[in-house]
Amino acid sequence: MSTFLHVGNNRSIRSRDIVGIFDMDTSTVSKVTRDFLAKAQKNDMVINVTDEIPKTYILTCKKKERKPKVIISQLAVQTLNERLKRKI
Repeated sequence: MSTFLHVGNNRSIRSRDIVGIFDMDTSTVSKVTRDFLAKAQKNDMVINVTDEIPKTYILTCKKKERKPKVIISQLAVQTLNERLKRKI
């Protein structure tokens, strides 16, 4: 049975596909991270699930596809982590 994580605006993702959940404010200080996110945007790998100020991005990758996706969410890292803990 798969566990899903609600990431905002009626969007859920499989928890087993999550590689990492990152805070926008602290992680985008690095040029490497900014370059990665710019490249992901250019290659249509970004899914924005919010019209609000983004707080996190979630890196996902399905095992069979091996194509990463970046999901932009308005929910805080702590909120998403708490939701994951409740599901496990």
